[in-house]
Amino acid sequence: MENSHQKNIFTNNLEDIIKALKNGKVVVFPTDTLYGILADAFNKKAVERVYKIKKRKPDKPYIILIKDISVLKKFNVYLSTEEKKLLQAKGITVILNLKNPTEFEYLHRGLNSLAFRIPKEGVIVNLLNKIPAVIAPSANPENLPPAKNIEEAFKYFKENIDLYFTGDKPKSEKPSTIVKIENGKPIILREGNISEKEIKDIIEHKKN
Repeated sequence: MENSHQKNIFTNNLEDIIKALKNGKVVVFPTDTLYGILADAFNKKAVERVYKIKKRKPDKPYIILIKDISVLKKFNVYLSTEEKKLLQAKGITVILNLKNPTEFEYLHRGLNSLAFRIPKEGVIVNLLNKIPAVIAPSANPENLPPAKNIEEAFKYFKENIDLYFTGDKPKSEKPSTIVKIENGKPIILREGNISEKEIKDIIEHKKN
């Protein structure tokens, strides 16, 4: 997989990844679901670069992984009780509407909403303690299957990615479930690790 001029783009050191992200770089990293292509969500230039690397349609926004609920304040989004419950559960991505659609246009791509997930396991949790919000689309070009390992990711992207993390593996082989709440009811946009029944159970669980 490596030769002499490629070896420096593979690392098992989390600090290398954190430094790269802070410097506006793009990395392949294991998330709580699949391998993802990560960039600092607040770095517009890095986000746009991921679109080029993935050859993704420019009107399709990316999921944003965040450290915790408090990070949402930076994005100025609406948050209902139901949405908060789902975000605090494992493996669920929630669509939240922006209060000011003129903000973060490079992230919402005209949809006036953003998709968030709070990872609960894996080394991604440690990363988010240092970089509290990252975009994290799956590590594959548009219309090709997600990379199952670092070797596959490297075959896809070669040195278009600044750094590949080899120190851990994803915690799932399935993507997250994506949910939007309308009138207090969940609409499943993509079913992944968490089923529709589990989503409803989380929402309907008695309030503490």
